[in-house]
Amino acid sequence: MKKKLSYRDKLLELAHIYNVKEIQEYVKNRKNLTTGQLELILKKNSIVIPKDFKTSFVKENFTKPIAKIKSSIINFKDDQIKNKNKLFRKTENFKYDTQRKISGSIKNLWKNIGTIGLNFLNILPTLGKTFYNFFAEVLTDLLNGIYNQQINPKSAKTVIIGFFIIVGVTTVLITSITKIDNLNFEQKVEIKKPEIKKSEIKKPEIKNKKVEKKPNIKTKKVEQKPKIQVKKDKQKQQLKVKNKNVAEVILPDLNLKTETVLNLFKDVDYDLSKVRNKKLVKPIYFTQFPKDLDELQNTRLKKETFIKIVLPLIVAENERILADRTKLKRIYKKKNTTDLEKQWLRQKLLEYKVKKGNMDELLLRVDIIPTSIALAQAAKESGWGTSRFALEGNAIFGQWTWSGQGIAPLDRASNKNHKILKFPILRASVKAYQNNLNTHKSYVKFRTKRSNLREKNKDIAGLELTETLKSYAQTGSEYIKILNQIIKQNRLADFEPVRLVNSVKQIELAS
Repeated sequence: MKKKLSYRDKLLELAHIYNVKEIQEYVKNRKNLTTGQLELILKKNSIVIPKDFKTSFVKENFTKPIAKIKSSIINFKDDQIKNKNKLFRKTENFKYDTQRKISGSIKNLWKNIGTIGLNFLNILPTLGKTFYNFFAEVLTDLLNGIYNQQINPKSAKTVIIGFFIIVGVTTVLITSITKIDNLNFEQKVEIKKPEIKKSEIKKPEIKNKKVEKKPNIKTKKVEQKPKIQVKKDKQKQQLKVKNKNVAEVILPDLNLKTETVLNLFKDVDYDLSKVRNKKLVKPIYFTQFPKDLDELQNTRLKKETFIKIVLPLIVAENERILADRTKLKRIYKKKNTTDLEKQWLRQKLLEYKVKKGNMDELLLRVDIIPTSIALAQAAKESGWGTSRFALEGNAIFGQWTWSGQGIAPLDRASNKNHKILKFPILRASVKAYQNNLNTHKSYVKFRTKRSNLREKNKDIAGLELTETLKSYAQTGSEYIKILNQIIKQNRLADFEPVRLVNSVKQIELAS
């Protein structure tokens, strides 16, 4: 290996090559010349010193060591960050493991208590039998003794009379105690009943006022649907569902907390994994989001709660649209239509903004929005149900308005006057969103591609249609990437074939 020469050695070597006698004499006399002196002598003799002599010296002695120090500092920082991340991961895993272990131990304890209770209940009949046999043997021995005159008849009479007196007194006491308890219970019930009636009467009045403002929402349907009996306490809200197999549940405007909503989902056994497997969802319709939904620290639980609230609303509206579509196809094939059918057709032509009574265009527009797209757009536009527009105005899909009631965005430019459209209930927002995609001129490609999928007897998949919604947001193709990412990451395509419980599956074949 070649030895690395210093800058001074290189100058000496250069003097030797050009045979500079002055420097050679100094070397012979063993006089050490400095680098500066060597440079001057070389310049006197008109010898050019190469530039790489100095640069290599600087690199070797200054730049390389500094670069090494920098890289070592950067590596040290990276190691520290990695160690921190590892520590955080370990603490989180430890936390989740402890939670799992505690919950598992509580469950096991509860199961053990249940088994002990069941065993005790199983023992009760045997105890009853033993007591019964004992008293029966005592009485038979007593009666046999009287009959055989083994005991005194007078003492036997007194024993029997005393026994029946004790039995009579105990029965009188038990009946009197039960009557007193019943009277007290009736008084308590009479006191509580008026309070419940007041709270139940006040709420529907507020709802009807809100509903009257929007002609699109049918108030009759809302009134006919059975509601959960809600007991409003001063300290805490509780929603009690006696039967898990609920036909339909509409939650009133009670400013529910997230904890109450999660307890309700447990009571009715509402689980997204079961919905994914069975492809059925219970018709639980919330009128608004919980105000404290954003306070949930667990991101996965927050997203699941949002999906559980919005999914039944989207599925219900899609099933309503499918029912209208089948009715429309049936009328379309008929030669003669009744007055009621003509009136219904006029109403649908107005609802879907079809001009000149074009039935083909109406059939193109009356169709479902894929559940995966609706959920993804709802999540994106409402921040998973935590945005100001979603909480204050039930605006899930961020639709703009220039004339209707709305909420002004905080970051709106001074030269603009648009607002985010406001709704009385969440389902009205879903209905308006679906009508927007089915009627607006910006989404002609969406409707055409959906119709092509129908003609080919293919499923209307969300990921097939997202590319046609670039005009929904100003970001265009970037918005489509975000929608596809939300659908894939949260497995929203699993909810596309989901139907409401007890609803009829409608199959459409291409004509």
